Amino acid sequence: MKPEKASLSRRAVVVLSGGLDSTTCMAVADRAGYELHPVTFSYGQKHAVELESAKRVAAYYGAAARHRIFDLGGYIRGSALTDPDQPVPTGRSEQEIASEIPSTYVPARNIVFLSLALSYAEAIGAEALYIGVNALDYSGYPDCRPEFLDAFQRVIDVGTVAGAHGAGIRLQAPLVGLTKAEIVRLGSELGAPFELTHSCYQGARPACGICDSCLLRIKGFREAGLADPIPYAVPVDWTPSSG
Repeated sequence: MKPEKASLSRRAVVVLSGGLDSTTCMAVADRAGYELHPVTFSYGQKHAVELESAKRVAAYYGAAARHRIFDLGGYIRGSALTDPDQPVPTGRSEQEIASEIPSTYVPARNIVFLSLALSYAEAIGAEALYIGVNALDYSGYPDCRPEFLDAFQRVIDVGTVAGAHGAGIRLQAPLVGLTKAEIVRLGSELGAPFELTHSCYQGARPACGICDSCLLRIKGFREAGLADPIPYAVPVDWTPSSG
């Protein structure tokens, strides 16, 4: 666990899934000197492993008491991450992952998450809202792109009291223009607890190593020249590769 900090007046809400990117995002917000208010969503995903990872990451940053888990029930559907009859794709090449929006896209997920996180942020007087979306080494989700983030910032500016008073909450997406290798390096430099994170779409421990999320994570660590501290169910060669 990180050392205790003195009470901070600047607050930031961080959307924390318990994965590699959101944990690195948490580390960035921590470095910026905010009092961290992590929020996690139980939205009907097939497994709860990521929720446990989020709890451990929040505790690591001394934010367990401020960590909020919002239960959205089973209302979000239409994804391989939520629907029992939709299998998670595995064994896809890097080109296949980048070629189309996959079945693991969860309809409007980040719109829902950010809307609820924004409401909470305004209620507690936070000045920033952090989300760890990435638009380079990712699975092509439309709600991870800079265009979406710009549009949501406009929503904040015109749709909240804080925005109407000219002191709107700033949407921060510090990883959006980074490769997965750059995210791994950044998180490593900031001391992000990667050993506590979970990324596998299968919800497996050890991680399956063959779903899109695992493959992108492995690629990031390889290109960063680092070994991932979490275990995998398949052998992984961590010999550095050029990114």
